[in-house]
Amino acid sequence: MDFETVIGLEVHAQLLTDTKIFCTCSTKFGGAPNSHACPVCLGMPGVLPVLNKKVVEFAMKMSLATNCVINKSCSFARKNYFYPDLPKGYQISQYAYPLAEHGHVVLDLNGAKKTIGITRIHMEEDAGKLMHDEHNPVSYVDLNRTGVPLIEIVSEPDMRSPEEAADYLKRLHEILVYLEICDGNMEEGSFRCDANVSIRPRGQQEFGTRAELKNMNSFRNVQRALEYEVKRQQYIVENGGTIVQETRLWDDAQGVTNPMRGKEEAHDYRYFPDPDLVPIIVDDAWIESIRRELPELPLVKRERFVQVYQIPAYDAGVLTADKALAGYYEEVVRLCASPKAASNWVMGDVLRFLNEDKRDIRDCPITAAALAEMIRLIEDGTISGKMAKEIVEEMYKTGSAPKAIIAEKGMVQITDEGELLKTIAAIIEANPGQVSDYRGGKDKLFGFFVGQVMKATQGKANPQIVNELLKKMLAG
Repeated sequence: MDFETVIGLEVHAQLLTDTKIFCTCSTKFGGAPNSHACPVCLGMPGVLPVLNKKVVEFAMKMSLATNCVINKSCSFARKNYFYPDLPKGYQISQYAYPLAEHGHVVLDLNGAKKTIGITRIHMEEDAGKLMHDEHNPVSYVDLNRTGVPLIEIVSEPDMRSPEEAADYLKRLHEILVYLEICDGNMEEGSFRCDANVSIRPRGQQEFGTRAELKNMNSFRNVQRALEYEVKRQQYIVENGGTIVQETRLWDDAQGVTNPMRGKEEAHDYRYFPDPDLVPIIVDDAWIESIRRELPELPLVKRERFVQVYQIPAYDAGVLTADKALAGYYEEVVRLCASPKAASNWVMGDVLRFLNEDKRDIRDCPITAAALAEMIRLIEDGTISGKMAKEIVEEMYKTGSAPKAIIAEKGMVQITDEGELLKTIAAIIEANPGQVSDYRGGKDKLFGFFVGQVMKATQGKANPQIVNELLKKMLAG
């Protein structure tokens, strides 16, 4: 049977506010267990939550960046469930009246555009964290994360493959980091994803029974978990079984999903309006003030790089994947006026060095000004491309400027034709057999002579001038 996959994602992004959503406790990651908690976080009797305005503004930024309609009024509700990491016995979230709805993002899948709908974006508080003891039958509760502000981004079930889902997730991640409202750290849990996946016979309109997947902490694991789950569901259906609606956990080590619990529906949480929080009224002036704060977003920047700098779409995609990297590249171009050369050096050596050291472009020892200077030195003939490879490595190791390295190592390119003619004449005189063979039609020997000149000059000869002079002298 030919099946069609249907995937929808629920993404939770932790917002980069200094304090929590309803109290003044720190949101900083890594504190001693339960050191960032207060009576509001702990749900003590008589305490009242106070909404952090910055959370609303950050959520509005993401809503506008993903083409959502921001509702003029939204309100909080209590989502009731009992779990050890939820001290109040309910989570403050939004249900009937979310902040924003009806958005979309556009994916670029091998040159083909596809629009993925966003059902809603709403604000909520995070729960705490359970840590299970591997040696004793006990669990420990850390409530530092309780009350940390989140936005939940709920997609339409528009994705039809694990690859599409992974690409959609990367686009959301990219936008959140560009907006500087989320650090996107999946390992620390500040960017998390739950996936709903089902299959149906191709051509059928009705959705199949879905499974929810949790515990996926990387883009690769999201794709792997979805691929496994699709195959699992197909196997069950093809063998006469029935898919059970449930929540399943991804086991990275085994590469499988395992059942966790039956999947809840909204009515299981008994949502009702939170009586301690008033509705949020969002007027047009507030929306427009937030819109003016939005930076140039990744897709727009990518298209501008291709049009303005005339670089390939692949280069633009790599360079704009990180906001700081895009800024670094543009500064190099501004200073050297050679977009493609800048792209080659940034994507090649600079990113290779950084990846090997697991460093960020913000910590790069090679400044944009230094890289631009080196590119200009190549283009004016002061150094060769081969010399530049050695120089850029030294720049990364020491942070020195290219001219200082050139002076220290005596690496100035030889462009004096008189000096080069003497070297070439000596090489021709020392290799009469090769000269005779070349003049007899063995054109490939030209590379031999170029190599001999470069060897004699310790790689300092200007290759273009060497080629021109060699051709004249070998022609007799």
